[in-house]
Amino acid sequence: MNVYDIAIIGGGVVGTAIARELARYRLRVALLEKETELAFGVSKSNSGIIHPGTSNPPGSLKAKLCVEGNRLTRKIAKELGIDVKEVGELIVAFSEEDLARLHEIKKDGEALGVPGLKIVDRAWLDKHEPNLSKEVIAALYAPTGAIISPYRWVYDFAENAARNGVEIFTDTKVESIIRKDHGFELIAGARTFKARRVINAAGLYADEVCGMVGIRDFKITPRKGEEFLLDKKRENITNHLIFPIHTKTSKGMLVIKTSDGNPMIGPTAEDISDKEDLSTSREGFEKVLSSVKRLVPSINGDDVIAYFAGLRPVAGDDFIIRHEDKAPGFITVAGIQSPGLTSAPAIALYVVGILKKSGLRLKKKIFFHKHRKKEVHLFAIPLDATKKLIEKDASYGDIVCRCEMVSAKEVRDAIKRGARTMDGIKFRTRCQSGRCHGSFCTTRVMKILAEETGAPVTSVTKRGCGSEIVKEDRSK
Repeated sequence: MNVYDIAIIGGGVVGTAIARELARYRLRVALLEKETELAFGVSKSNSGIIHPGTSNPPGSLKAKLCVEGNRLTRKIAKELGIDVKEVGELIVAFSEEDLARLHEIKKDGEALGVPGLKIVDRAWLDKHEPNLSKEVIAALYAPTGAIISPYRWVYDFAENAARNGVEIFTDTKVESIIRKDHGFELIAGARTFKARRVINAAGLYADEVCGMVGIRDFKITPRKGEEFLLDKKRENITNHLIFPIHTKTSKGMLVIKTSDGNPMIGPTAEDISDKEDLSTSREGFEKVLSSVKRLVPSINGDDVIAYFAGLRPVAGDDFIIRHEDKAPGFITVAGIQSPGLTSAPAIALYVVGILKKSGLRLKKKIFFHKHRKKEVHLFAIPLDATKKLIEKDASYGDIVCRCEMVSAKEVRDAIKRGARTMDGIKFRTRCQSGRCHGSFCTTRVMKILAEETGAPVTSVTKRGCGSEIVKEDRSK
């Protein structure tokens, strides 16, 4: 039996941020993830926006943790060697009524401590956002709006946590939790984990995990968001993150800059019942396209190269982060929908505070390895820097993915860092993410993955067991 001080359930951005924060202390920590790799749940479909904090109800936990998380993200990103691109956010107004609402949003944001907010006029927009609809009369500019790679953010948190002693288990679905006198026993397949405390960061399944310890006072409702990725050639169609005025249920249909260059449009916001429904629809596409064309008329449906959907774990209007008095030692972190990515570092600190209040003595380690080496991505560096890398290691010149300029060296490094599936490589390197959707590079990536892991090509999967790409002929 594996015995830990703390077991974290869920390997998305929240679970891994908590793991990294707890790695500062003299604790034995385990992170349990049901998927084959981390970031394969809610986090994989995240738009990567670091929100400034202008779209959350004043007084909410979301609002507080978003603003704090925005600040912490920049600090931690430097430590972990991941780029945060400072693009800024614009919430646009089409009418005088909208403009009055912008002034209200600005006032609320300033009360929360969002820095640098200002109302910009049409002349400013003509200069700084020339493709914006001429029907827009003004906008609220938030300079601290930014973008980050959501997948690499998760992997960087996790790798740094692991370097500092956190044990990470994938393909480990928690099936039951038994309360004991001095903690909990978590049954996950053939394994049993014993932990003094449990942190439930299970995303869409947080309500079901809570149910395992008798907590049934909330329900997760999946809110589907369909999003559509544009060709990288439209990278400069906007200079900022473009938002309409938000509603109670959604921040609206956005024109999103991404950290890797491809603009993205969406998402929709539809409450559904199936926690596995990631389907997209023609209706969703037409709804998004018509909405964003109102913001940026030059967006064309022919520019779309990929359709995908994500599910947000909704559990009411606010985050649920609390110690469960009915199950002492059990902490719930649920309903972490937008701005969950932005809030993740602040949520981690908040959870540490709950642990302290619940009686856990936390002693910091003498030394915490807070830095990690920045990875190389050829698509993100100038050609002269690429030439220097090739001079040192020729495998940087062996281009596997032409669309996204990914080398064999980057693919092999991703596997050494923990990628075990095609999606795991894709999320770490962008290999297979271009317009051809892997038509040119899939077989090569499969071969490299098989070589590095010592497994046959027939065992290579897209995202874990049941998604094998090549079917073995067993009839011979």
